[in-house]
Amino acid sequence: MKKLILIPGLALLMTACGSGSDKKAELENLKKEEVALKAKIEALEMEVNAGADSSTVTTNGIAVSVLALKPETFKNFITIQGRVDADENVNLSTGMPGIITKINAKVGDEVKMGQVLAETDAQVLKQNIADIQINMELATQVFERQKILWENKVGSEMQFLQAKTNKESLDKKMSILQQQLELTKIVSPINGTVDAVDIKLGQLAAPGVPAIRVINFSNLKVKADVAESYASKIKKGAEVMITFPDAKDSLTTKIDFVSRTINSSSRSFALEVLLDNKKEYFPNMVATLHINDYKSAKPIIIIPVKALQKDDTNQSFVFVAENNIAKKRIVTLGKEFNGKIEITSGLKEADLLITEGYNIVNENDAIAYKK
Repeated sequence: MKKLILIPGLALLMTACGSGSDKKAELENLKKEEVALKAKIEALEMEVNAGADSSTVTTNGIAVSVLALKPETFKNFITIQGRVDADENVNLSTGMPGIITKINAKVGDEVKMGQVLAETDAQVLKQNIADIQINMELATQVFERQKILWENKVGSEMQFLQAKTNKESLDKKMSILQQQLELTKIVSPINGTVDAVDIKLGQLAAPGVPAIRVINFSNLKVKADVAESYASKIKKGAEVMITFPDAKDSLTTKIDFVSRTINSSSRSFALEVLLDNKKEYFPNMVATLHINDYKSAKPIIIIPVKALQKDDTNQSFVFVAENNIAKKRIVTLGKEFNGKIEITSGLKEADLLITEGYNIVNENDAIAYKK
């Protein structure tokens, strides 16, 4: 099987030699081919050994599992808790105390800005408005006539001023009554969906007591407070993965806003992430944010943390498989996240890292691959 794998390499060598191409480039290509072929050979040996019966595997050495290493991009994430919030989430109440006489919306209704959702009893106000309306008509006629007379130098100035004052007084009273009449109506200040109706016909409503809640679900966002220590690491546009434990849903997006003010009490700053309004999220839903605060400049060797060990000098090391022999490698560590860690030196591409059985082998022990 090894001969079959090496044939393409020989063919490549013959072709390269005959082409007259640059010798250095040719040498680099052949070295890369050698690494790839070595990895294939090791992988095939693993498959052949895995296909043998258990007695053959264990008698050849200590049974281990290995992982062929290859460079990857390493990302580190900060995990914080947040919540879903809506900018347009309003609890509405009546502006004047009164008995509920009309309810024009129910839970789930789509409503528009300015739509009247409920009304309280306004009979007395309407009667007062009707009475003043009659007086206003008379006062207006008197004022208009006195104005004409005064302009023609007929009648006294006092009569003109009294007519004018009477009309203006009634105008102000009418304006106040109209404003009070509007306060008897519960009006939606936004476009949205009725999320709760906490009133009933005949019930006494009072200012400040929530009656109807309206939410605009088209602009939901996740808000979170982040510890001051991360202020230099988290920026607008950073990658973030958000999970919703209760909804069993997740999404990957970017941070839309990062506050530049530190809260003096909590020593934290705020951030926001806009949500896709095509999905169903709910205000105050718990969200977990995994914010990317570090990304390796280039692909690097990454291994499971569990494969690491410490020697007597407190150096970190791992075991790799070389020709069915366990070899110890001292490694230099980088950042760690989610059970994986960067290796900045000590391992290279195509090394076979021992990931199971590493704790029972020693340097130069014979090993065999598990099924």
